[in-house]
Amino acid sequence: MTADAVRDNARDPELPGRLLEAERDALVPLLRGRPDTDFDLPTACPGWTVRHVLAHCSAALTRVVVGRFEPGVFSPECNDRDIAERAGWSHEEVLDELERGMTEAGAAIAGAGGALDGVALGEWVHAGDVRDALGEPGAYAGDRLPTALDLLVRISREREHVALHADVDDLDTPLVLGAVGGEAPPARYIGDAATLVRLYAGRPLAGARYELAGVEEAELNLFG
Repeated sequence: MTADAVRDNARDPELPGRLLEAERDALVPLLRGRPDTDFDLPTACPGWTVRHVLAHCSAALTRVVVGRFEPGVFSPECNDRDIAERAGWSHEEVLDELERGMTEAGAAIAGAGGALDGVALGEWVHAGDVRDALGEPGAYAGDRLPTALDLLVRISREREHVALHADVDDLDTPLVLGAVGGEAPPARYIGDAATLVRLYAGRPLAGARYELAGVEEAELNLFG
């Protein structure tokens, strides 16, 4: 992320679509042809296997593409219904829907004025959940991380989330997240970017090395 992006962080309407397409090209080939047992592995999402996460992701993106947003959409109950509707599908059918969604949802997200940008970030986080469950390197990191961080910074500011000054390993410029410019000083984070993502996504932190001051871990959860 450039210094200008950190300071201004104006919305790039094409960025969520780019993140989804880049993640598609990395995640879908990783999953094609894997044994059924891999899809049954538990993930960081309580009660959800890899299969459940993928079915949720593919359903959410299909909703974005076709514009199906009934009351309660993306609630836990809605998510469970979406997963149940795909219970009879093969793993390949779920992956086919996921691949289509990651390809086609960008245009709909771009045209929504920012209201759906969090869907793209959530899909990228769920891709990290899948990698983590499979024991693959780069969960919540990798080549797509700078784009995801740019999206995370802007969404946290738009939602006026708790203010945080993050000194992130391997980044020359600190990240400033949340409701900037308030009277109270921002909380402080020192550590790597993947752990920062875990904090904002409410994911387990076992073994992570970081410093956090001025805020409790649970307060940073952007999706909870």
